[in-house]
Amino acid sequence: MARPINKLSARAVDALSNPGRHSDGGGLYLKVLPDGRRQWIFMYRWQGKQKEMGLGAFLPVSAPKGERYEFVSLADARQKATAARAALDKRIDPMLARKADLAAPTFGEFADALIDDLAAGFRNEKHVAQWRTTLGDAYCEALRKKPVNEIDTADVLAALKPVWQARQETATRVRGRIERVLDAAKAKGLRKGENPARWRGHLDALLPARQKLQRGHHAAMPYGDVPAFVARLRAAEAMAARGLEFLILTAARSGEVIEATWPEFDLDAAVWTVPAARMKAGKIHRVPLSDRALEIVNALHETKISDFVFSGARKGKPLSNMAFAMQMRRMKLGHITTHGFRSSFRDWVSEEKHHPREVAEASLAHVLGDATERAYRRGDALEKRRALMRDWESHVTTAKADNVVKLADRRS
Repeated sequence: MARPINKLSARAVDALSNPGRHSDGGGLYLKVLPDGRRQWIFMYRWQGKQKEMGLGAFLPVSAPKGERYEFVSLADARQKATAARAALDKRIDPMLARKADLAAPTFGEFADALIDDLAAGFRNEKHVAQWRTTLGDAYCEALRKKPVNEIDTADVLAALKPVWQARQETATRVRGRIERVLDAAKAKGLRKGENPARWRGHLDALLPARQKLQRGHHAAMPYGDVPAFVARLRAAEAMAARGLEFLILTAARSGEVIEATWPEFDLDAAVWTVPAARMKAGKIHRVPLSDRALEIVNALHETKISDFVFSGARKGKPLSNMAFAMQMRRMKLGHITTHGFRSSFRDWVSEEKHHPREVAEASLAHVLGDATERAYRRGDALEKRRALMRDWESHVTTAKADNVVKLADRRS
């Protein structure tokens, strides 16, 4: 038979003055000492011994000052007693559980420390910044304030639901990083039980699956329209236009082009080697340069003013991350994404049919096959990819601009 709880009222607690223990039920007592001091205690048996755990003072009103000190209300004491009973249900000594709770850092403190520990293994500072953003106040403000050992499924859902529909890619990253933080906390003995941020067999039953929410691929220009666009780009006298044209010719990602530096280029061999730290797959990627791509880089090399190939307006800095998008907007094509040109390239290869799928995927730096297949495919098919990129250049340069603008001498 369950023991009755919540037997005392707030008014009764205020009035109690007789020395002794006054039960609220469930092991919670208000203990009144002979000198008038009062405190909450929790009585329980552990390994055959009676134990008493203090839950805080409940002092009478100080008449001269009209206030209480170290005041723990009836509601607060009941909450602490509930936590103590929960620990007993799990066969944990409530005193040890409380010490663990007091020692547990907040989610925010633990997440920040974990990022510091993991930073050396991240590809670059941008990756570190992304982790700090997704686990910061922008998405995890409420989580960051709670002890890491108290985070539950409701807390994780509260962080994810506001962005799950609207920004699904971001929400997926937030979920995965929360799961990583909570796994690390468990590994350090700060948590017990299942991870509330786990997707398979847990959150997948509570949130719509990714494929039901996908916003579609990056908006891409039909490959048949690319030649006319490239001709317009060549007529534009802007560093962003040169960078965007180079991006199209190499089928590279925006970040790879924007952050390209001169030591990465072997102009004699017409090869651009992107270091692993700047590649999505974390592997070195060699890019064969077609004639026009090499022409762009050579012209920039003659007038170079910084370590970056595509210099920005700020001295010693590359183009901004928004430079290509702004160039597209100036050309009245803001609905097309820069990343979409990789799709234009891939669609062209599929239709053109003269080059194997594996060569096209290698040109996009995509990982193909399982670990065994990749072990046997040790080369990067550079010369086959060179032939492919020459054919791609032939396609995208079929339309000619009336006036192709040459690069201005930026040394003046």
